[in-house]
Amino acid sequence: MTTITTLARDVLASIGNTTLVPLRNIAAGNGARILLKLESENPTGSMKDRMALAMIEAAESDDRLTPDGFVVEYTTGNTGAALALVCAVKGYPLHIVTSDAYAQGKRDHMESLGATLHIVRSDNGRMTETLTRGMIEAARVIAERPGSFWTNQLENTDQITGYHGMADEIWSQTDGRIDAFVQSVGSAASLRGTGERLRDRDRRITIVAVEPAESPVLSGGTTGAHGIDGMGAGFRVPLWRDDAADAIETVSTDDAKRMASRLTREEGLFAGPSTGANVVAALRVAERLGRGATIVTVLCDTGMKYLEHHAATSPESSSWDSPLPTA
Repeated sequence: MTTITTLARDVLASIGNTTLVPLRNIAAGNGARILLKLESENPTGSMKDRMALAMIEAAESDDRLTPDGFVVEYTTGNTGAALALVCAVKGYPLHIVTSDAYAQGKRDHMESLGATLHIVRSDNGRMTETLTRGMIEAARVIAERPGSFWTNQLENTDQITGYHGMADEIWSQTDGRIDAFVQSVGSAASLRGTGERLRDRDRRITIVAVEPAESPVLSGGTTGAHGIDGMGAGFRVPLWRDDAADAIETVSTDDAKRMASRLTREEGLFAGPSTGANVVAALRVAERLGRGATIVTVLCDTGMKYLEHHAATSPESSSWDSPLPTA
């Protein structure tokens, strides 16, 4: 029997040190190995706990956030829930700008943790550049109030260091045997923070960015509407750098959602569409790199945040027409 002897300082101490697991049934045909970093194990169920803690603690250290201050952010949901957790533990009021375009479960989560929500209405639930810029402007207005600290995730470089730990964990868990890292781009902080740290370990590691096929702005295409929460802002985000990735893969909303459902049914891994996009892209990279290659990608968040999507894409329950057996 395993005995747990460590008493954590608080729930924030449980951020990170997440499991890395191989995909068994959804696999490349050439024998390449795909490993998935289970960021759903973080306290709010997403990788954003890492960056939220990094941003808040950096602001505390240089007095941008004072003990009597409050925090402001715009978010599709995961960053907001992560900030809500950190602010709840540390005692800061939190104002979140979000939208009806994103999963209701995410809004409920943020509110349950004590955040005050400000909703920007979308165009029939579509995720567009106009919506993103509208949310940013709404957050800017709130941040003009005295005592505010705007984490401003699209520009805040403090969060990049929050992902160095994920890279260190991946390096240790693979014993340094990793050929490629694949990650979807929202603010670009997770791709940059993890990718830069892995490159410090081994310059030969290929870093691959993932964006929505309907809005391939990083690939040089035009902005458009898509349905993948947490990625594809619709414009080149400030933290993006062209040298952050060696390649960019585009994945459609439909393919991302189908893969998220496959992960649940075939691997028992319950995740959202951005994870589906990561796995679609990782399979392509695996096919290119060939047998013996190890590709690491990220299970960005738990599928509990997307129950409506999973219910909509699940197969119909099979009927059972035979009579019940008699005693």
